[in-house]
Amino acid sequence: MKLYQHFFKPILDVVASSFALIILSPVFLVVWIVLAIMNNGKSFFLQERPGKDEKIFKIIKFKTMNDKKDVNGNLLPPSERLTKTGIFIRKYSLDEIPQLLNVIKGDMSLIGPRPLLVRYLPRYNNFQKQRHNIKPGITGWAQVNGRNAISWEQKFEYDVWYLQNLSFLLDLKIIFLTIQKVFKKVGINTVDNDIMPDFMGTPTNNGTYGS
Repeated sequence: MKLYQHFFKPILDVVASSFALIILSPVFLVVWIVLAIMNNGKSFFLQERPGKDEKIFKIIKFKTMNDKKDVNGNLLPPSERLTKTGIFIRKYSLDEIPQLLNVIKGDMSLIGPRPLLVRYLPRYNNFQKQRHNIKPGITGWAQVNGRNAISWEQKFEYDVWYLQNLSFLLDLKIIFLTIQKVFKKVGINTVDNDIMPDFMGTPTNNGTYGS
C-alpha cells in the first residue's frame, strides 16, 4: 500500500489529470466563457481548504452561485444563489473539472477524502483527524457511498476506512462508481440538497464535544 500511495498514486494522479484536462478542454473552455458572461466575468470559485497534514490550499471550482446579498449585506442562502446555469453544471459535475488543476499542482489527489471547510479543523475528534493523513480527493469512498445522504460521522468513517484500505484496485473501483453516479445523476448537488448543515463536532458519551 505504501509503495502505491507514495510513489505510483502521485504519478497516476498527474498523468490521468493532465490527460483528462486535455480531453475536457473544449468543455472547460465553453463553461468558462458561459460563466464569465453569467457572473460578470467571474467563472471560478476559490476557497481555502485543508489538505494533507492540514496544510491549507485554495481549491478551484467553477462558480455556480451568484453573489446576491440580503439587505444587511450578507450572502443569501446557497439555494437562493444557485443559478439555472449552475444547476445544469452541477447536474453533470462539470463544476469539479477545475480541481484537476489542484491535482496537477499536488494539492489534491483524484481519489481521497473530500477537502472540507477550514473552520471544521478544531471540531474533529482524533479518529476523524486521520482523514488528513492523505491528500484530499475530487471524489472518494464517502462520495460513492451516499455523499450528502449520509451523516457527517458516517462520511468520516468511510474516509478513514479508505485510508486504511487504500489500494490501486480500490481507486479503480471508486473511479468506476463515480462515473456511474455522474451518468445516473446520483447524489448531485441541486437546489434541494445543495448543502449539508455545518459540521459542529461529534458529541462524546457524556454529551460534550471533544476528542
